[in-house]
Amino acid sequence: MKRARYGLVLVVLSAVAVLAESNESVRMQIHQEPDQDGVYYAGPEVSAPRLVQTVLALYPEDVSGKDLQGMTVMAMVIGANGKPSNIQVLHKHGDQFDQAAVAAVMHSTFAPGALVGKPVPVWIDVRVVFRSDRSKAIPQIVIAERDLPPPDESKLEDKHHKPLSYTPPFPIHTVDADFADVFARHPWVQVAIVSVLVGEDGLPRDVHVRRGLGFGLDEKATAAVMHYRFIPATQKGKAIAARRDVMVSFEKF
Repeated sequence: MKRARYGLVLVVLSAVAVLAESNESVRMQIHQEPDQDGVYYAGPEVSAPRLVQTVLALYPEDVSGKDLQGMTVMAMVIGANGKPSNIQVLHKHGDQFDQAAVAAVMHSTFAPGALVGKPVPVWIDVRVVFRSDRSKAIPQIVIAERDLPPPDESKLEDKHHKPLSYTPPFPIHTVDADFADVFARHPWVQVAIVSVLVGEDGLPRDVHVRRGLGFGLDEKATAAVMHYRFIPATQKGKAIAARRDVMVSFEKF
């Protein structure tokens, strides 16, 4: 099993739109499903794993103060037994730091995520921040990919509670464009607007930036949106391809 940043084909939700007859409203039955390896993402039905006991990552002894500051970010699966596996380093700080971060995670204790109260394996990201003053480097869970709840019925009905003849695509799985810089003293948010054509199967087809930011951020925004998943648009109850805009936020790096 391998999960590359923005590189995994996600099969996380099954969405079935059922058009009721006559005057009844559109009802949507949505349930979270695991990916092809049987692993879930945190979302409306799946709780995220929790760290219940952490082990500190050790600082290398032979690294000077100016080179200490940075962070290691890892993707991993927390199994139904609470044990981490399939650890992949997404953001590197250096071999010694990365090895220390992985060791800290492997010796920490997790409470597993759960689907309707039943423990299940869940993908998470874990960040370990190393600081120049050698303060405690503690593993922290980061939810960088998540499943979203379906739209409520008010977004599928007109003011008379009749089904809308057209409904736009709705995102049901999102991927963060990048990791926030924990060392930024005055972070500020900029937003890229990305246009995406959502196919009848809910997968993004054509993605391009409508309002960009430059500095390499447009490419990151596009890569993230390519791994979104959607409930497709409908026209008179039939799934159709349709375009929509997605807002992607960045903190200053």
